[in-house]
Amino acid sequence: MKKSITLLLLFITVFFAHAQNSAKLKTVSSAKANPAKDTVKGFAFVAKKDIVRDTIQDEVVGKLKVYKKSVHASYYADKFNGKRTASGIRFNNNDYTAAHKKFPFGTKLRITNEANGKSVIVEVVDRGPFVRSREIDLTKRAFMEIARNRGAGSMIVTIEEIVK
Repeated sequence: MKKSITLLLLFITVFFAHAQNSAKLKTVSSAKANPAKDTVKGFAFVAKKDIVRDTIQDEVVGKLKVYKKSVHASYYADKFNGKRTASGIRFNNNDYTAAHKKFPFGTKLRITNEANGKSVIVEVVDRGPFVRSREIDLTKRAFMEIARNRGAGSMIVTIEEIVK
């Protein structure tokens, strides 16, 4: 009788240990099957709010320095697609680029929509906008990614420079 109780307890222990291990394995395999998507072309924001990392190479790209808050941003019209920018490259409304009056070409900026907190990283490749009330022109793709209302033509944003 003692022998059968001991075997039964051993069987129950092994069964529950196996059930727990298989549950852990399912959790790990489902995490590998659905990796987290990066929404900003290889960049991510880590726990420290002012540091930007390149998620592809896992290295620190730079720190964020606030340039201006509560400024107007707009986006390029489709008629500019394929035309040369002030930096010499061809404009593409599907890229993550921007036009600014003062930043040097190649400067990376984080643009944050103040209405919903969404942000995008863009590179300055052109001069403009040539309207006094606006601070920055974004490509249509970058603008629509952070826009709250897809029908809007401008929004209030915060501009942060990524400095090395």
